[in-house]
Amino acid sequence: MNNENTYIVIMAGGFGRRFWPMSQADNPKQFNDIMGTGQSMLQATFARFERICPRQNIIIVTGELYVARVREQIPDLKPYQVLGEPSRRNTAPCIAYAAAVIHSLNPDAVIVVSPSDHAIFDDEAFVSDINNSIQVARHHDWIVTVGVRPTAPNTSYGYIQFAEGSTMPSLHKAVTFTEKPPVDVAQQFIASGEFLWNTGIFIWRLPVLVDAYRRYLPLVADSFFPLSLRTTRRQLNNVYSVAETISVDFGIMEKADNVYVIRASFGWSDVETWESLYSTVPHDDRANAIVSGNVFSYDVSGCVVHVPSDKTVVLQGLDGYIIAGNNDTILVCRRDQEERLFNFSSDVELFKLTQDNNTLDNEKN
Repeated sequence: MNNENTYIVIMAGGFGRRFWPMSQADNPKQFNDIMGTGQSMLQATFARFERICPRQNIIIVTGELYVARVREQIPDLKPYQVLGEPSRRNTAPCIAYAAAVIHSLNPDAVIVVSPSDHAIFDDEAFVSDINNSIQVARHHDWIVTVGVRPTAPNTSYGYIQFAEGSTMPSLHKAVTFTEKPPVDVAQQFIASGEFLWNTGIFIWRLPVLVDAYRRYLPLVADSFFPLSLRTTRRQLNNVYSVAETISVDFGIMEKADNVYVIRASFGWSDVETWESLYSTVPHDDRANAIVSGNVFSYDVSGCVVHVPSDKTVVLQGLDGYIIAGNNDTILVCRRDQEERLFNFSSDVELFKLTQDNNTLDNEKN
């Protein structure tokens, strides 16, 4: 399929630390091999989209601090292919920045917007679904999004309600968007059969995107659309310093009346937590998810283990634990206590900072 006019925007600016200690402020989730495949989440996402459009049409938007990390993981990118945001302003400004740059390259582009850190199961089906979505967006003034049939009342996902009836079996008019509903509402959504999980993947022609921003987010449009390939760092800093912090879901998708959803034929997870990783990857005969590491386990069940591949871990007598780490920190935590990780990580990071400061003081003395 000829997708010369298709551009991909990969959003890779996440600061998430839910996969601590593997994911930390200087090395967030998208740069880690969460799935144990030998590729980081960003590398896997980039590789999938290389099958859809020319490599030079893929643009990665990330934080300024991570530009070098992106170029390290995806080498030989052109300067415009890695856009560094001076501050985090959520997805609507991120997409607007990329759209302004793409306009300088190809004002007739079809743009696919995707997160960098989601897991896709069945790459062939993914490529087929995205290509179908591109064709729909190319021939209609629609915003096309991709939804996945829910398998459980997950309260961490967004939900898209769709209307029955369409010219394509898997294409439906989007009716409502609901972000992270409580469990009883999510259960009702699933029981109705009228809802899909929101993957955060959007496909639209550049003129449709610009029109949506001007109609629903005029302040963002006025700030970002004058940007171009020749925008200076100072100009970009000025735009971001006053930019509205808002998601494209809330700012546009929940308001627009021209949104259509394609029901995906591939498996999907945003792999947001250790628990979601446990639910996503294969288990051994004792329900353990051994993702990475040389693991010897005895009387161990219901655990998720993810440590560096060159580390050996011996476990005995554990039931329902997270065992995870990087080269200098190991976490052992009950799976049902994962929400306490923010407290654990803060305490450990403070300890490390104190130790580093003490070392510096001793060196000065």
